[in-house]
Amino acid sequence: MWSFWLIAAGVFFVIEMATVGFLIFWLGIGALLAMITSFITNSIIIQTIVFVVSSCILIPLTKPLADKFIGKKTVPTNSYSLINKHGIVLQDIDPIQGVGQVKVNGEIWSAKTEDESIIKKDTEIQVLKIDGVKLIVSPIKVNSVL
Repeated sequence: MWSFWLIAAGVFFVIEMATVGFLIFWLGIGALLAMITSFITNSIIIQTIVFVVSSCILIPLTKPLADKFIGKKTVPTNSYSLINKHGIVLQDIDPIQGVGQVKVNGEIWSAKTEDESIIKKDTEIQVLKIDGVKLIVSPIKVNSVL
């Protein structure tokens, strides 16, 4: 019966290589433990219990540890990578007329302010968030030394 568990472990490991969840790996480890058990006893019931129990224990105990080492850091992409970036106002941002353009990272974007204030041309801004296809910006406060 050990050959069945060895084949099952191999199948689980191959499936794990095709996925990215790091979940089926533990079923493969459980199958290997059941294979070791098959050298001690010929009882299919005991081998199956070892497989099920070990897999059920390994998944919740080691998944958080694996997530810690693999990391689940989210990297902002596309327009969301512009949040907190600085830019310059190319056209006055006027919420009443609904116009305003800024240049951030070499790209020109429509922009508006969060508090509906007017920001004049050539003012340095910071991107706060994205609203549809417009950047929500605020002017960067410059500390003057007296």
